[in-house]
Amino acid sequence: MLGPVILAASRSDRLRRVVSAAPVTKPVVNRFSPGESVDQIVPIIVDATGKGLELTMDVVGEDITTPEQAAAARDAYLELIAHLKALDLGTRAEISVKLSMFGQALEGGHELALSNVRPVVEAAAAIGTTVTLDAEDHTTLDSMFAIHEELRKDFPQTGCVIQAYLFRTEDDARRLAAAGSRVRVVKGAYKEPASVAYQEKPEIDKAYIRVLRILMEGDGYPMVGSHDPRIVEIAQELARRAGRKPGDFEFQMLYGIRTEEHVRLAREGHRMRVYTAYGTDWYGYFMRRLAEKPANLLFFLRSVLTKN
Repeated sequence: MLGPVILAASRSDRLRRVVSAAPVTKPVVNRFSPGESVDQIVPIIVDATGKGLELTMDVVGEDITTPEQAAAARDAYLELIAHLKALDLGTRAEISVKLSMFGQALEGGHELALSNVRPVVEAAAAIGTTVTLDAEDHTTLDSMFAIHEELRKDFPQTGCVIQAYLFRTEDDARRLAAAGSRVRVVKGAYKEPASVAYQEKPEIDKAYIRVLRILMEGDGYPMVGSHDPRIVEIAQELARRAGRKPGDFEFQMLYGIRTEEHVRLAREGHRMRVYTAYGTDWYGYFMRRLAEKPANLLFFLRSVLTKN
């Protein structure tokens, strides 16, 4: 039950300072977040796409407390898109955003987030790619889905994320599994109460498969966000039963986790998209990666213990 403890630590300013100051931290963080600036991340993009992989790019940072910070987050994404334009990758490099970065939690946050994310979606469309709205904790989802629906009026390729551990997600999947939709399904990485979410891994896995079946049997474009080998196999079988070819859905995995599997799936003809986060405010993103999987935490601890 370390996950909830680590998630709580992700919100601690004191632990943020301690972890950030530790000499071993940055090399380990680089496993999951390979750069702090656009200039550092461009070679990563070039290398990955040269291997037949696709990417979804995330500028990390969620602790937005002022409208000025939200505007700065918007501008960081616009800078990224300007660099992607020069690479001319089209949908091989798309964008992932968290609406909390665009001011969703501030006063008037729904409208503020919509006004900040719209220029990012417009700029992405102008270079031939698209944006996916990441899901955050359950209290933000109605706003996220409303913004998603609004953006799709002008940019129907805009995607969104659903989290299998939430009780509501099967209904959301049925609503979203329509022609032209792009939906990433993940297990979920936030600490949610038992009143709204499954708490045990077997229940979450079963819910994930139910949601994935809905998406595969629908008319939209499913994006399978999982590193679980069993889920990967089941996804391929569900796609086969639904009459989907490899290009009719895609796999998505995090940068730095199961990298050999990324390449294997791409070589087999699947669309394999790597979720690649970068930026200076990496602490919250890094701690959630540790919380998601014990192996990630063990990797970090081994690095600490063996560092000279």
